[in-house]
Amino acid sequence: MRLISFKHANVPDSAPGFVIENQVFQFRDLGFGLLKSHHLEMFSKRSTLEAYKKKAEKTYDLSAVTLRPPFSPTSIRDFYSFKQHVKTANANRGRDVPKEWYEFPVFYFSNTTSIYGHDDTIPYPSFSEELDYELEIACVIGKPGINIFSKVAEEYIFGYTILNDWSARDVQRKEMKVGLGPAKGKDFATSLGPYLVTPDELADRHIGRPGVYDLEMVARVNGVERSRGNWKDLSWSFGQMIDRASQDVWLQPGDVIGSGTVGTGCLLELTKGEGPWLQPGDVVELEIERLGVLRNVVGEKRNQQKNN
Repeated sequence: MRLISFKHANVPDSAPGFVIENQVFQFRDLGFGLLKSHHLEMFSKRSTLEAYKKKAEKTYDLSAVTLRPPFSPTSIRDFYSFKQHVKTANANRGRDVPKEWYEFPVFYFSNTTSIYGHDDTIPYPSFSEELDYELEIACVIGKPGINIFSKVAEEYIFGYTILNDWSARDVQRKEMKVGLGPAKGKDFATSLGPYLVTPDELADRHIGRPGVYDLEMVARVNGVERSRGNWKDLSWSFGQMIDRASQDVWLQPGDVIGSGTVGTGCLLELTKGEGPWLQPGDVVELEIERLGVLRNVVGEKRNQQKNN
């Protein structure tokens, strides 16, 4: 099932729903607003969503609604799990892949208050001159768990979506030299969408590793393909990422686990860190088979306004 949150002229606020063959069905009993963590936990306790299919009325054509971020994330842990990207990014810094990368999957926390959806405009951060996209997959946790072993991690995955981890490379570069971060180089924008897709939609492309599928990934800027990779190239599976993230810590419904950038999946890799970078007006499209196309426009640079 493809879950969404959407707006329509006849809906007073964002509303949760699902999509079947370009028709939007509204979850009338879930009220308004984005899909929330307790909705995901409720769905995870059911063996099927057929009851909702029967209960919901067909309401709108997909072309007639405005898609919002498909759900409201409770946390974002973004990993570094595609070796090709890790190797190239380190080579651009004049070094080899750190030996610690091979010991366990590593992540950073991002900002849940700067979330954008499909077709949203991404304001260019006021403090940067080097804006970049990152082509990633995200899995979304559907039920609470702690110390989750990799082999059972898929039981905790509610679904998958596309993630664009927007990056201010000039700021990130300085932060990483200090030894902390990324922080301001990342926290200004994360895009999710267009759908939250349940694993049954992907089952025939599963390759046997927890949370890994044979699905193509593509990024385009202004209609020109810039990046291409495959989900199956993950060096650390989503099962291993969840295992690491949940060590002595509770994961909760709505928590996002990002894959990190697929190989070739950003301008940093493609230009050896030298640019050119994204500019206002650029249209960035991230596409992953079965998950859809996540499109955003780069907006004008933000004016830096401070409260006195």
